Amino acid sequence: MNEVTQILRRIERGDAIASGDLLPLVYDELRRLAAERLKREKSGQSIQATALVHEAYLRLVDSREQQGWENSGHFFAAAAESMRRILVENARRKKRIKHGGDLNRVELDEVELATEEPCEDLVALDEALRKLEAEDPRKAELVKLRFFAGLTMPEIALAMKISLATAERDWTYARTWLYAEMNENNF
Repeated sequence: MNEVTQILRRIERGDAIASGDLLPLVYDELRRLAAERLKREKSGQSIQATALVHEAYLRLVDSREQQGWENSGHFFAAAAESMRRILVENARRKKRIKHGGDLNRVELDEVELATEEPCEDLVALDEALRKLEAEDPRKAELVKLRFFAGLTMPEIALAMKISLATAERDWTYARTWLYAEMNENNF
């Protein structure tokens, strides 16, 4: 059992000091996951990778909601899910009329650009992902690990305890299903 898993077990048993011991061990990996995820966001994002990591970490080790992690892979999957929820909450907040609704903030330096970078609509993705989760929870979990946690297919197969071939088939299906679902809602 690795050191992260041992500390997770201590947290599970209610050891108040253990959450302080865990952060230094997982911080770099969580920071990498957050930075990878934020690279896919629109420019002008109001949340930084460090803030995303800290918010996700606080939600994960919150003593009011005891978590039961099987291993470090399960912990990182939970961290990816927590980051996804934070980003979706942030996207929904920004869509409110009070925060500009559908208006896009444009920096003066960007006005001269002829094309925009492709951006993801996190709210639409979240809605489609919820529908996929109702239809096939395993495929939805795989999408979360791939898209939000940035795990490779072999890492996902290991974390989900499925074969690499199954993980790749599920990824192909889920990606196609989500694309169709999100494009159906845009017409």
